[in-house]
Amino acid sequence: MLRLFSKFKPFDWVLIALLTGVVIVQVYFDVHLPDYSAELMRRLTETNILTGMRYSTADIWRTGGRMALYAAGSLGASIVGGFMAAYLASKLGRQIRDDLFSKVQAFGFEETGRFSTASLITRSTNDIGQVQMVAMLLLRVAISAPVTAIWAITRINQSSWEITLTTAIAIGILILVLLVLCIFALPKFRLIQKLTDRLNAVTRQNLTGLRVVKAYNADKFEQAKFGEVNKELNSANLFANSIMGMMMPVLMLVINGVNLAIFWIGAHLINTGSLSFPDLIQFSGLVMQVLMAFIMISMLLVMTPRAQVSARRISEVLNTKEKIKDPEAPKQFDESKQGEIEFDNVSFKYPNAENNILENISFRVGKGQTAAFIGSTGSGKSTLINLVPRFYDISDGSLKVGGVDIREVRQEDLRAKIGYVPQKGVLFGGTIESNIGYSGWKLLTGEKDGSFELSDNNKSLETIKKAAHIAMAEEFIDGLKDGYQSKVSQGGKNFSGGQKQRMSIARAVAAEPEIFIFDDSFSALDYKTDREVRARLKKHLKGATCLIVAQRIGTIMDADLIVVLEEGKIVGKGTHKELLKSCEAYKEIALSQLTEEELK
Repeated sequence: MLRLFSKFKPFDWVLIALLTGVVIVQVYFDVHLPDYSAELMRRLTETNILTGMRYSTADIWRTGGRMALYAAGSLGASIVGGFMAAYLASKLGRQIRDDLFSKVQAFGFEETGRFSTASLITRSTNDIGQVQMVAMLLLRVAISAPVTAIWAITRINQSSWEITLTTAIAIGILILVLLVLCIFALPKFRLIQKLTDRLNAVTRQNLTGLRVVKAYNADKFEQAKFGEVNKELNSANLFANSIMGMMMPVLMLVINGVNLAIFWIGAHLINTGSLSFPDLIQFSGLVMQVLMAFIMISMLLVMTPRAQVSARRISEVLNTKEKIKDPEAPKQFDESKQGEIEFDNVSFKYPNAENNILENISFRVGKGQTAAFIGSTGSGKSTLINLVPRFYDISDGSLKVGGVDIREVRQEDLRAKIGYVPQKGVLFGGTIESNIGYSGWKLLTGEKDGSFELSDNNKSLETIKKAAHIAMAEEFIDGLKDGYQSKVSQGGKNFSGGQKQRMSIARAVAAEPEIFIFDDSFSALDYKTDREVRARLKKHLKGATCLIVAQRIGTIMDADLIVVLEEGKIVGKGTHKELLKSCEAYKEIALSQLTEEELK
């Protein structure tokens, strides 16, 4: 967990040094308060040796006033220290969240697949919350508790070794109890975080697929599934909290036992003349401070095991090395081959898979041409086009864009050339304008207070409207009350599948890329809209290269190159007319959708 403290900036370490000073000042006031308690008791009960009279009221008020000033000083230092510790812990939590999110954003699909979505959400929220809470306590207790204990014990030892020994025995018992409890509780805390992941996964899956759950009357089944995980989490929590719940009774037993021992030993020392009653009050106050310091340490130790598990889970993500990295000396694209894509004997298999998904894929698409991919389900069509934006790295061969192997250029530069439209239309919370103009958001130069700031979207409304026209999204947008300022709910749930798909196409068009990738992006459109959208794309985007995955023959008939895939291998490539003559697999697919007359 202490490794995460490296997230503090130099200025934060200055604040930590100041916090240390504030805490020491507070400890100074706290440790000297029993002196004034004893002095006040002495002035109230004893007689002045020089005058033979009891101390005056003015003397008592002066002593009480100093005691009040020390108490006020301790209160002030405690408030300042608490504020500084809360500020530093919150800043640490924010920095870890920023780093964790940035790390996940840098992951390729291989790294993302290693951690479930639910687990990443838990690590970004619950785990960081645990670390932040313990960090705040650690910034105060880790300094104040040991200093208080050592300072108080030193002062006690100067006058009474008996009371010092009693205090040492009590501390030993406390430490032993804490160690035993932590040994039993730590494995359960690890289990609790894993079960929290599972609970989040079940909840997320249920909420995402709520329509299917309702349609199949699977409410009770989902409740039972949730209840099973919830029961396991409850059992783990109950066991861990029961163990930790034993701590307070043990602490109170030790505190009361020490109090009893101190007064019993103190009474004996008073009888022998070795100790006065005010001194006993002073030592009692110091011993209570020692014990309270260890109670604070025990609270820290109670919370630390779970925070340690959380910190380890956070570090697992932060320490994961991305497989897909930018080259140290990135190359520039060849402008004379702008928009060209070339697969040269490319093979690919997913991480930890035994067999290749794609084998010996070779073809070339020139600038402004359209290449289409068709084949049975699982033939590798989507996998193939996902290699172009370098979502995965190829296993063998060479994949070139703009005349350069994509592993030799920066990922940012590569993806700036691509307009990607997934099969499932993905929209973000905001407005229609912000979704279509999504590629226009740019970061301001540098960072401010550790967080990025966005500049204004540089996509004009005219550009966005033109993109919506090409994607035939303007038809329904113009019918909305607020037009392009209409709200889009999370995931675009307030729009139909076809509307989301058309807005996704418009978003790619607004990016004005050199290469378009359509991953079965016309599947939610009817034949008429499909045909019209493709006609507009062809008319307005003449210089752009297009890669299209489709199931409909009608969608790809006009492509310059059609690649037919079966089990990850090319079984035919050419134009529609060529494939009807030369590729039996393509002909079978075509005849299953259209008649021979329609094909002609």
